[in-house]
Amino acid sequence: MKRRKSQPEAPPTASSRDLETLLGHRFARPNLLTLALTHRSFVYDSGQTAPENDLADPARDNEQLEFVGDAALGLLAAESLCRRFPASREGELTRLRASIVSRKHLGEVGTRLDLGRWLRLGHTAEKNDGRRNAALFANAVEALIAALYLDGGLEVARRFVEDEIVSPAIPALEQSLGEGERFAGAVGDHKSALQEMLQAEGLGRPEYRLIAESGPDHKRLFSVEVLIEGPDSEAIAQAEGPTKKQAQQEAARLAVAALAGRKTAAHA
Repeated sequence: MKRRKSQPEAPPTASSRDLETLLGHRFARPNLLTLALTHRSFVYDSGQTAPENDLADPARDNEQLEFVGDAALGLLAAESLCRRFPASREGELTRLRASIVSRKHLGEVGTRLDLGRWLRLGHTAEKNDGRRNAALFANAVEALIAALYLDGGLEVARRFVEDEIVSPAIPALEQSLGEGERFAGAVGDHKSALQEMLQAEGLGRPEYRLIAESGPDHKRLFSVEVLIEGPDSEAIAQAEGPTKKQAQQEAARLAVAALAGRKTAAHA
């Protein structure tokens, strides 16, 4: 049964055709695009209900699409990073992907696309300046990825993710990787590189801790974490290797990359 409530105001500017042009895709199922832009406050204030079996019904909000879009984004970002950085290790790629799919970055993408023009918001969200809310933009970006995928297939979603989400982040990611490589190349090994980087930043010495050891005697696997010494010692990386020394070197390499990434983000 429908609740009787006043209808929220419609978005003040722009048509769905404008957004389709911006996204580079004409929707065969326009309701998917509408749904991707519908905040739950709009549904609550309008008092609409939707059949449980109809994901694209505009009486729903965009939260399920966010869920699908989050998964699709993780896959497509990982695929793009592996293609762009074929020499990078899993831990490094995981760090890069985390930066790309972060709420901060997605909010910036939504701001650049000016998604506030198209969001469907309830009265309270409108009053709370929802059309300038980066968190709502991040949610809408994920929902749009799902809408593009469900309407046009994976290739359509891939093109949007590549053009609007991954590509703008690449210069900062390359700088992050480059700083780590320059430190390691200058001193000859990753442990020395990490120590010099910490000294340059006025931080404590690196400390390596063995946290796990597994496997048969002829094929041992050592897990090591590296921390910054101090009263609030912080683990900055973890790695595995067939010897303690190799595990420490890999942990140091990941730590250098992580610290370089933080430095890049701080200056962004």
